[in-house]
Amino acid sequence: MAENVGKKGTGKDVSKKKVKSDKLTASKKAAAGSANQARLVITHSTYIPGLIKLLEKLAKCPEIQTITPAVIAPVKSNSPRLRLKVSVPIRGGHKLIARKSKLAQEVFVITHWSKADLERAIAQILS
Repeated sequence: MAENVGKKGTGKDVSKKKVKSDKLTASKKAAAGSANQARLVITHSTYIPGLIKLLEKLAKCPEIQTITPAVIAPVKSNSPRLRLKVSVPIRGGHKLIARKSKLAQEVFVITHWSKADLERAIAQILS
């Protein structure tokens, strides 16, 4: 009776551990492959349309470490196209405001760039 319990428990546990370690290895490989690209934090379920594609392009700049989209809110004025404006400096980077139609979303960028350097990079990506 003790043999059956040991075999059954060992077989299932070993296979689960292998699957988990394979998944971890795959995610570590993916993270290592993009070592020169900034980390784009995807935590919200709602984003301004087109914002993530734009931020993925910005994340390719080697001087940027992390990009985090944050609060999204309705606004009164209308912006027909997607715009990114550098708003205020934060510790370690800058806060951006993304605007499209009647929505505004905060985006936090961790970088050592000055405001002017970040504005140039954004203008180049938007053009």
